[in-house]
Amino acid sequence: MSSPALNRVFAVRNVRLEVGGRDGSPHDIAVDESGLIAAVTPASNAPIGHDEVDGRGHLALPGLVNTHAHVDKSWIGHPWQSYGGEGGTDGRIRHERARRDELGIPGLEITRRVLGEFVRFGTTALRTHVDVDLGLGLRGIEIVREAVAEYDGAITAEIVAFPQDGVLRRPGVLELLRAAAEAGAEHIGGLDPASIDRDPVGQLDGIFAIAADTGAGVDIHLHDPAELGAFQFDLILDRTEALRLAGRVNIAHGFALAQVDAVRRRDLLERMSALDVTMTTVAPLRLPQLPLREFDAAGVRFGFGTDGIRDLWSPYGTGDLLGIAWQYARSSSVVRDDDLRRVVDLATGAAGPFAGVGVNSLAVGDRADLVLLDAENAMDALVRTPPRELVLGAGRVLHSA
Repeated sequence: MSSPALNRVFAVRNVRLEVGGRDGSPHDIAVDESGLIAAVTPASNAPIGHDEVDGRGHLALPGLVNTHAHVDKSWIGHPWQSYGGEGGTDGRIRHERARRDELGIPGLEITRRVLGEFVRFGTTALRTHVDVDLGLGLRGIEIVREAVAEYDGAITAEIVAFPQDGVLRRPGVLELLRAAAEAGAEHIGGLDPASIDRDPVGQLDGIFAIAADTGAGVDIHLHDPAELGAFQFDLILDRTEALRLAGRVNIAHGFALAQVDAVRRRDLLERMSALDVTMTTVAPLRLPQLPLREFDAAGVRFGFGTDGIRDLWSPYGTGDLLGIAWQYARSSSVVRDDDLRRVVDLATGAAGPFAGVGVNSLAVGDRADLVLLDAENAMDALVRTPPRELVLGAGRVLHSA
């Protein structure tokens, strides 16, 4: 497979803008040679020029930001794999380890296919976990970097070196995580310190020491429920404070936060806000959702992710991050316009920092990452998830219907 053809666009004309407090009226967006927005002006009647796109009055949103992906091992675009093995986190880990070599995971073509689905649905920036273990070393990270590089900067990706099989229970994994961070992985991960390693203090001490030494961020999968999970929130927050890692720590999934009582959740959210500890969710249907208004009131940032897509963990997933936002909103009973708009914001411009780019409000100086949809407004775009008509990454065409 050759690199994607990325035609440069220097203006998107006649699009409706709601982000940044705009009223949804037609605008033209000019793009400079570095892929940043150079001007946003009321739509003109001048003829559409060379290297310009007629937006046809469609709604423009900032590019979608996938804050929790697994592009090294998602299986979309490849032959169907029947669900097998045992359930539960440890059962899925064993099943994946048993079959990944047979299926060529990780592989460059696998990662290309996943990225292709992401951009088709409007994702222009992502944070992806990439497995690091004794059987793989850092090979998965190298493959993901190569696949992302084929977009020549039109999409951005940050990598979490992810110990899918545990940290302490596999001697040598901590050393691999350190090597990954020293080689440039933006974050190092962890996994259920209590239920997988059965040593939450040991796992977290090891991971946070690497982060403190190398400057990497921390992004921990935490599935453990209720008070067991909340206890690990406390441990994470303690280390974030003690090692002065504020703004560099994320908790993925974090089901416990929606399961503890309101007072316990309030106290955790207050500490998270003070330390700028963020969260990412894949909006699982079987569990309570993270409470939108409580998070916003506390000032705790969170974002949406697709997780794995039709992989050896689950046959579900499409790559549509807006669909995950829909799932979150629907299962949270979000119905009011302001809340629906906020969910769209969390799926798009507000989540940029999770992927190493700034907040995007389609303003001058922002990256020209945008999505056009045939939708009445942001609320309509969320509840209908219509096809993406055009996707630009840094002013280059990633997808055109």
